[in-house]
Amino acid sequence: MADDFVEPEKGMRAGAQAVAAIVVVGGVVGGLWGLGGVLPKTTQDTKPAICSASTDSTLPAKYVSPTALCTALNRADLPVLLGTPDEHAETASGSAGWMTLAGGTKIASPEADVDMRTYSVRLSASYDDIPVAQAARYVDSTSQVKKVLGHPAVLYSDRTVAISFNLGGGKASTGPGGIARSLLVSTSAKDGGDSFEISIWRQDDVPPDDEALFRIAEEVLPTVPGWTAG
Repeated sequence: MADDFVEPEKGMRAGAQAVAAIVVVGGVVGGLWGLGGVLPKTTQDTKPAICSASTDSTLPAKYVSPTALCTALNRADLPVLLGTPDEHAETASGSAGWMTLAGGTKIASPEADVDMRTYSVRLSASYDDIPVAQAARYVDSTSQVKKVLGHPAVLYSDRTVAISFNLGGGKASTGPGGIARSLLVSTSAKDGGDSFEISIWRQDDVPPDDEALFRIAEEVLPTVPGWTAG
């Protein structure tokens, strides 16, 4: 028996932060998810997830905290914005960390993730002093320069990674997964180098909805500390 389960992995940034998602197929995960069709739902199952504890203490106060990112992303109308109004957040979490660039420079990389039955969504922040207009040159060849609420932005694609587990044989194999769509947006209209990024991907192989991505960006980003209106 095999079911798909999507769990986000730490993103990579080379001028723009690309999202990598892991699709776990079969094995123990598949077996546990298979029980969902047998066991009755409890009251707790139908409640939206609450943001789990994060590692805010690892980042200086001048950076947006993972808790703030998770709070902004894990909003009550997120399923509606995604076009899946009958769903709810099943998990929500924030994490903090540092990313080391090729030259050894470390930059803060807080992020938050919300997972639903159909979609996963990630909101992250970057402080690498690379303007979005410049970052657009480093992402995939199909990237498109956009504007979000008057701020420079770039829309691009990335591919998730599928990992299959054979419970009986104890072996794992990897392969290409589905498509993730990401929107990198400058925190200010002046494009000073700090940016937020929203990424969405589905638990199946269906491409995510770009309109949903823009709806989320327009509603969520103005509520994130560090966003400058204009």
